[in-house]
Amino acid sequence: MKINQSHRINAVNPYQKQNEQQTSEIGRKRKTDKVQISAEAQEMLSSSRVNNADRSKLIEDLKQSVSAGTYHVESGKIAEKLLPFLKN
Repeated sequence: MKINQSHRINAVNPYQKQNEQQTSEIGRKRKTDKVQISAEAQEMLSSSRVNNADRSKLIEDLKQSVSAGTYHVESGKIAEKLLPFLKN
């Protein structure tokens, strides 16, 4: 059994070159991420802010009815919405 194989004595770490490149890149210039929001997304965001007052009032009404115990769930409507989902 050979302990030291002659072709492996001067073996090079395959990751050493990659590490050196990354180290030199970090020293030169640090990369930054950029985010661009499309016009459609900005429009959706602004429209949601306009309806925010109406939505907050609706949420408050729902919270009050749930806490008072007067909130009623229509099981038929829930079943209608779940049925197409469950068929797939």
